[in-house]
Amino acid sequence: MTIKARGYAAQSDTAPLAPFEFERRDVRANDVEIDIEYCGVCHSDLHQAKNDWGWSQYPLVPGHEIVGRVRRVGADVKKFKVGDLVGVGCMVDSCRHCHPCEQGLEQYCENGNVQTYNDTDRFGDHMRTYGGYSDTIVVTENFVVGVPENLDTQAVAPLLCAGITTYSPLRHWNVQKGSKVAVVGLGGLGHMALKLANAMGAEVTLFTRSSGKEADALALGAHNVVLSTDDEQMLAVANTFDVIIDTVPYTHDLKPYIQTLTLDGALVLVGLVGELESTISTVPLIMGRRTVAGSMIGGIAETQEMLDFCGEHNIVPDVEMIDIQTINQAYERLLKSDVKYRFVIDMKSLKNAA
Repeated sequence: MTIKARGYAAQSDTAPLAPFEFERRDVRANDVEIDIEYCGVCHSDLHQAKNDWGWSQYPLVPGHEIVGRVRRVGADVKKFKVGDLVGVGCMVDSCRHCHPCEQGLEQYCENGNVQTYNDTDRFGDHMRTYGGYSDTIVVTENFVVGVPENLDTQAVAPLLCAGITTYSPLRHWNVQKGSKVAVVGLGGLGHMALKLANAMGAEVTLFTRSSGKEADALALGAHNVVLSTDDEQMLAVANTFDVIIDTVPYTHDLKPYIQTLTLDGALVLVGLVGELESTISTVPLIMGRRTVAGSMIGGIAETQEMLDFCGEHNIVPDVEMIDIQTINQAYERLLKSDVKYRFVIDMKSLKNAA
């Protein structure tokens, strides 16, 4: 038995996304079937639709920022019931027995976690995984998270990627009241890092290469804005920051930022997938026992913790709602960074798809 599903898919790296009918697995004993209400649009959706990373399999249904209501549960499900508001993020399973998995760090599964789309179910039927640009999804209860009902539901979806991607390193590097945190880049990830670090009690600074972002940054939770192309401003914040969250998605020079870290400070890359090339010098690392590190999303328990934190502090991303029929135009705008700060698809619009 399978479940019939409808969505939007890319059929090749040059084809626009278009309506697509496909099948999902039927509900197993520990599965949850979810009616998808909203799905965020992540820059990685665009990368995978266009095969920018070289591992895309077609047809490809993107979407790993999923919010909806439980339609059906398997016989052994304990965590959720029909009608619950839930979310699904970037992964839908893992091996569950390696060292990272046993620590609740499924995102670092040594055997490879199962991605929400463009991957293969490792158990049972080995069906392809398709993402949230669709009307329904089936996921094991262990990779589903509860969404606080007090949050603006249509704005929640990007928390499942942009939110946890920035929350996890802030927590890992012990950001708290009195910490000094800087964020590089003001986009989908950067604006969430500002909001979350502020709510944790940190003094928050935005690094930007573009003047004119100060008002937006301050409204989002920054206390200070530093123009990273201004040598005097950069010198004024030398040896200052405990943690820098770098959200820039392309290769860029890290050396100016490393100088602004305090003793034992860490610059954490969360946006770049690729080479650093000659962007690091070991001298400022050695002279300040500083660290350049990377971080990827978060485990399921930490993702739930992040959602609960956002529920407590009433934090959601700034979003622009779109219909699924305009997804290709949204991708074009995404390439130009023409969104503040995340697109979210209202999946009710799928009913109007041709």
